[in-house]
Amino acid sequence: MQKQVLCNTKYQVLCISLHGMTKEAAASTAQMRKGVLELCILRVLRQGEAYTSDIVAALQEVDLLVVEGTIYPLLTRMKNAETLTYRWAESPSGPPRKYYSMTKKGEQVLHKMEVAWNQFVDSVNSLSQPLED
Repeated sequence: MQKQVLCNTKYQVLCISLHGMTKEAAASTAQMRKGVLELCILRVLRQGEAYTSDIVAALQEVDLLVVEGTIYPLLTRMKNAETLTYRWAESPSGPPRKYYSMTKKGEQVLHKMEVAWNQFVDSVNSLSQPLED
């Protein structure tokens, strides 16, 4: 059985806690999720520009449960690192919105991150195999 737990972290990441998971394990899960958010955001933006709520919805759709308060500081950091940019657009209801898109540098960073991610996942998954004598 799964239940949702709001992890007490600086970035307010919502994580999934399996029945009986300790606070420490839940916090570790939250840290893992935060660690891959930049990769996930770049993958979302590879599809085209997106508003913050669209990015959050795309992440939530694949069970990467995050809140907007988690995304804003990361988007700012990524903009400052020149991996993404934004444009302002009028909103039919409310104030203007920022629409984010990936830069050429972001495309390069995404490629490098995907290579590193795949190597990392393969390494971690290899640990679940029995050791050969």
